[in-house]
Amino acid sequence: MTTENFDGSGSLEDRILGGLDDEQREVASTLNGPLCVLAGAGTGKTRAITHRIAYGVHSGVYTPQRLLAVTFTARAAAEMRSRLRDLGAGNVQARTFHAAALRQLQFFWPQAVGGTLPNLLDHKAQLLAEAARRLRLSTDRASIRDLASEIEWAKVSMLTPANYLENAQGRGAPGGFDLTAVARVFQAYEDVKTDRNVIDFEDVLLITVGILQEDERVAATVREQYRHFVVDEYQDVSPLQQRLLELWLGGRDELCVVGDASQTIYSFTGASPRHLLDFKARYPQANVVKLIRDYRSTPQVVKLANDLLAGRPSGGPAADAAWATPLQLVAQRPAGPAPQFTECTDDEAEAATVAQKIKALLDAGTPASQVAVLFRTNGQSEAYEQALAAAGIGYQLRGGERFFARKEVRDAILQLRAATRAVSETDTPEPLGQLVRDIVSSLGYTESAPHSGGALRERWESLAALVALADELVQNRGAQFGLADFVNELQERSLAQHAPTVQGVTLASLHAAKGLEWDAVFLVGLSEGLMPISFADSPESVDEERRLLYVGITRAREHLSLSWSTARTPGGRANRKPSRFLDGLRPDSVASSSTRGKGTVPRRKAAAPAVCRVCGSMLATGAERKVGRCNACPPTYEEQTFDALRSWRREVAQSADVPAFVVFTDATLTAIAEARPASLEELSGLAGVGPSKLERYGEDVLRVLAESSVL
Repeated sequence: MTTENFDGSGSLEDRILGGLDDEQREVASTLNGPLCVLAGAGTGKTRAITHRIAYGVHSGVYTPQRLLAVTFTARAAAEMRSRLRDLGAGNVQARTFHAAALRQLQFFWPQAVGGTLPNLLDHKAQLLAEAARRLRLSTDRASIRDLASEIEWAKVSMLTPANYLENAQGRGAPGGFDLTAVARVFQAYEDVKTDRNVIDFEDVLLITVGILQEDERVAATVREQYRHFVVDEYQDVSPLQQRLLELWLGGRDELCVVGDASQTIYSFTGASPRHLLDFKARYPQANVVKLIRDYRSTPQVVKLANDLLAGRPSGGPAADAAWATPLQLVAQRPAGPAPQFTECTDDEAEAATVAQKIKALLDAGTPASQVAVLFRTNGQSEAYEQALAAAGIGYQLRGGERFFARKEVRDAILQLRAATRAVSETDTPEPLGQLVRDIVSSLGYTESAPHSGGALRERWESLAALVALADELVQNRGAQFGLADFVNELQERSLAQHAPTVQGVTLASLHAAKGLEWDAVFLVGLSEGLMPISFADSPESVDEERRLLYVGITRAREHLSLSWSTARTPGGRANRKPSRFLDGLRPDSVASSSTRGKGTVPRRKAAAPAVCRVCGSMLATGAERKVGRCNACPPTYEEQTFDALRSWRREVAQSADVPAFVVFTDATLTAIAEARPASLEELSGLAGVGPSKLERYGEDVLRVLAESSVL
């Protein structure tokens, strides 16, 4: 995090604007909207907008309580609040869309609706399972998860169970169900919520939008409260969030938005960069400022990122000029090492190679907390957990146990809180850093890290992170920052899950890495089928995969390693190819034909046709579309092949103690038997064969097909 030091001395411009570059300064000094900031990775966008807010507050243009800064994660909101406090603008509201809407809903519900606000549902799984049972549909954990994601997409797209079906065409078969069944589950889920008197997170936004649309008194009160708005990561807003923002504004234009279309990686959740790209069209008088000076990464990393985007617009139709001009970053750091490209024989060898490279970096002085291994799917983490453990390297799995949920952290906060009274009664208390060290030493903290690993080392790392945070906050906020202030800071960070840095290599998915940065980044598993993921079957979805890799590359400050393996298991068939995105980037490679010219042509088989390949009639169900044949036409597979596949599926299901359809549905099994794929790439092109099933069952399916052909 960039540190700020607001000491109140010097002129207002020198204090707040003095350390900014020309473009950042233009953002920070443009206090009236509308303002659109197109900010590339590592260009200091958070610095620019927090200084803008602080400059507006200290110059009297903004009333702190009447400005709302909105971002997408609780952690990002907490970071923004922390920076604003450092700049002397601590009263500004910085919240997520959901947190801001929930606060308004809690306040206005009694007068707008009456009674008590229903309880907020933490997770959808239990109620979705009940909804499916009401419809006599069989589900498992994976299908429930997929259904939850689909319903979330529908709701942020402002769809209802009644109009979902007509607007969801082409979205495949969520959870293995056709779209008609999904619509029925959607309605049943809403019915269960009503019966239980609960609402979910999407309802918070939907109900707030409904109240603001229907109750002019409530809308007027909100618009009187908030006069100025700032929206970070604007490329990720959904239609529902955009509608809420419009209602907050009420036709006014005191709005500053910040984003980068090249970092749009959440389209599957309903996010769309179209609002960012169309901002100038909606507000013709808007100022547009581009931040392109990259202060994070070396020129070598920046060049690779720019070259990756140069092969394709940042997303959307190639004919759209707004999409066709992604921001070209200009590196501001000194030169560093060239990115490394490594091909390995199998996944195990790749993980071991990465662990060796990480050990070399640690031995050379790079802190473990400044190293990250990033992968496309969470299922890839296990190999790296094992390889790092075997090498004696500590790690933390982002998305694992939360920092503030750890026992030693909870115990430390309790002791720190208990100590505040004793400290307040002392005339000359010790400096905060030493106080915290003294207090947490009883829990196992020492100045030097223990030589052993395991739980003892993890406990020490948690306590060391608290000590380091205390030192950092004193440096940023001055010697007057005391123990009570520190305890309050920890309480706020706990609520926002804004954890301090822990000494350990970070393992994370590319999606989870958004907004973070490290000195050294290892991008792993960069083979076709994983990057881009096998189910990216349209130019738009392949473009999003490219942007996801771009986000991964731009997380690295200095060291960047990209690797892939040619086989999944040791001794397995070497039929994997490096990602098409690396064509022309890695040494001795050229740009592939699939990335030249207009658009990106996916290498995998196209989606199933909408008409029967036998009689030409329209296919009505998801099962028919999977097979590519209507139910009226006879199957084209050989009986012995289908029987062999069905026997294999039964054995696998019995061994795993799961229903057979969890392995593959009948429709998918029929499609496999009729298509008789000869390679993993062909198999991945069939509907119902996702990346996890390809990894788990692909080799076995090909073996069964090969054996059945010689019977």
